[in-house]
Amino acid sequence: MNLNIVDLKTIEYGKCLEFQYALHKKRVNNEIQDTLLLLEHNSVITLGTRGDYNNIYLDKEKLKEFSIDIFEVNRGGDVTYHGPGQIVGYLIMDLKSLQNDLKEFVKKMEQSIINLLNNNYSLKAYRQQGKFTGVWLGEKKIAAIGIEAKKWVTMHGFAFNINTNLEHFKLINPCGLSKEVTSLEQQIGFKEDIQKVKEGLAINICNEYQRTPIKMDIKELLDNK
Repeated sequence: MNLNIVDLKTIEYGKCLEFQYALHKKRVNNEIQDTLLLLEHNSVITLGTRGDYNNIYLDKEKLKEFSIDIFEVNRGGDVTYHGPGQIVGYLIMDLKSLQNDLKEFVKKMEQSIINLLNNNYSLKAYRQQGKFTGVWLGEKKIAAIGIEAKKWVTMHGFAFNINTNLEHFKLINPCGLSKEVTSLEQQIGFKEDIQKVKEGLAINICNEYQRTPIKMDIKELLDNK
């Protein structure tokens, strides 16, 4: 099976959400194959289905001073931050290939990032099995995961801190867990090339889900009938 890989570079959150809904509809109708969007967002805070505004420490007006918007979305989880230097991956996948097992889907997503960190950077990344989703280094979270599945097709995905401004996480209680976050830059001591990490992620994700990568343009997919 193939996996479309689409690199959207940097894209505004609301526009990308529109793309996700359009691609989700096409995947439900079997008009496209499973698709991975890789990108960076401008600074934004999102609230999932368990989102609590008490986990955002500034009101909307104050956040505007930081040029940060708030979006309420239907993914799982609480509050998270997206911004430059963070790789976001949205995976639109038909779960029938995984026997409709959403937990297995999330596990494979976590494992893709764990494998990248372990094998490419010799970092001891792990999942907190049965406790919290995401990928951890020690007691700090380096990648958050929030998923939505409708008609057994997924949306949303992961946020992986590469060269992210970690100061912005002080504006929120990340995922409502009162846990610290970290980044690849903080762990290895220098800024890593975003494109290099994207390529490594695509390889590891395809390996975990047993897919063959196909590079695609977003316009090709949206125009696909």
